Amino acid sequence: MPLGTVANLRDFGGISTPTGTIAPGRVLRSASLAKLDATDGAALVSRGVTAVVDFRTAGEISAAPDQLPPDITSSALDVLADSAHAAAAANLAELMADPSQFLTLLQGGDAAELLRDSYRDIVALPSALEAYREFFRGLAHGAHDETVLFHCTTGKDRTGWAAVTLLTIAGASEADILADYLQTNRDLLPTFSPLFARVAAAGVDPDLLIPLLGVDESYLAAARTEVRTRFGNMSSYISEGLGLGEPDLAAIRDRLTRD
Repeated sequence: MPLGTVANLRDFGGISTPTGTIAPGRVLRSASLAKLDATDGAALVSRGVTAVVDFRTAGEISAAPDQLPPDITSSALDVLADSAHAAAAANLAELMADPSQFLTLLQGGDAAELLRDSYRDIVALPSALEAYREFFRGLAHGAHDETVLFHCTTGKDRTGWAAVTLLTIAGASEADILADYLQTNRDLLPTFSPLFARVAAAGVDPDLLIPLLGVDESYLAAARTEVRTRFGNMSSYISEGLGLGEPDLAAIRDRLTRD
């Protein structure tokens, strides 16, 4: 969905599940809506979006609040509220403002491990479990005619894990789940061209930024290993970690595929 002021925006419509194909316009994912202009806001409204779920921290929201039209309501569900360290998933705004502060980390080759740590937090933190629980219960019991858009800062990590879990609940194939996850590299990385240019002008290899700005199968693997360690499997993560019962899951599947 190419809107000029919203990065990494896409619909889950067309993905096959055991109960039918996900209908377009039910649930959308994106990066921050902090730069959403009136034209693109009207485009979201025209697509039926009436509710936004924001997974960012309070600090991120305060620094760059979503610019939503009055027809769209918003709820904040801070996935990383309990993080004991500066999680990479919540620091990309700082990186974009001042990439020099990350050069030691990047040149030391630790960026990918920092992201894997963030994904472990996204699975394990009490705040993450609470945020995702509330998100999925809202999908299960919200209005069926409501289109929900969920996002974080770049729409790749906290949003990415929410999408993986949503598609798992829907019964999508592993190939489709992974394809949606990795699509961020095609949709998001080109938007960082000005940042790559600034870094290159400073004499730094722009490719060093890719582990922080993109997604990687190893990040998703770290989250899934954390799931197995703490819960045994995704089914138990969803039922025990998120506290979603079969009626909740059935309602989510119905919402996604209902004509």
